[in-house]
Amino acid sequence: MSGRYKKLEYWDSRYEEEERLLTGGHEWFGAYRDFAHLVRRELRPRTAGLVLGCGTSSLSAELYNEGVRPLVSIDYSPVCIKEMAQRNANVPDMSWMVMDARHLQFPDGTFDLVIEKGTLDAMMVDERDPWRVTQDTITLVDQVLSEVSRVLSPNGCFMSITFSPPHFRSRHYAQPQYGWSVSCDSYGRDFHYFFYAMHKGGQLTSSDLERGRSLHNSHMDLEHLPTLLESDDEDFLNNIQI
Repeated sequence: MSGRYKKLEYWDSRYEEEERLLTGGHEWFGAYRDFAHLVRRELRPRTAGLVLGCGTSSLSAELYNEGVRPLVSIDYSPVCIKEMAQRNANVPDMSWMVMDARHLQFPDGTFDLVIEKGTLDAMMVDERDPWRVTQDTITLVDQVLSEVSRVLSPNGCFMSITFSPPHFRSRHYAQPQYGWSVSCDSYGRDFHYFFYAMHKGGQLTSSDLERGRSLHNSHMDLEHLPTLLESDDEDFLNNIQI
């Protein structure tokens, strides 16, 4: 059942149901206030921003209120984008576009900030062994990250919010071709989530590079895998094992 999170039909159906029930949608990985201090640390005046896989989250509105303008939010669900565009029809410098994160339709260096919250997790949902990621998933994630790197300004920042800890997720981010550094913070109380910040023009450390190389190794030394300390009210967390 977890594979449904990669299917457009699932998300279209979900957003249609949310609209029918007049619900605001589920906030993956906590509310904005839980990680706002980490976002604010990275913001600069006159920041042009892009939200990948925006869904019906309030994240775009929160970033707009922080002064991230112009702000573009994309999702590959037409149902989602139609709903969010209608909700924010009279908001200047905020736009909504149907788009595939693997093929961003923007010129190089367009954005000072690119952010995703749970979008990559949904793309990686079929993986069952977090130490041995399939080549298909490695390629998929690389397509997204290559596009993110391309549209970032020379000193831009890519933020990624996930429940995947550094020994699993940093391997994907710590690839030299993206031209950025990698840092990670955690937030949350009973269940911890992870906030990654990739700074364009920054340097990867030797440990980052080693971790990045490990992504392409077919065999790795197994470590104890993290476990969920308590159940989440969204089965998305229990189905993904990244």
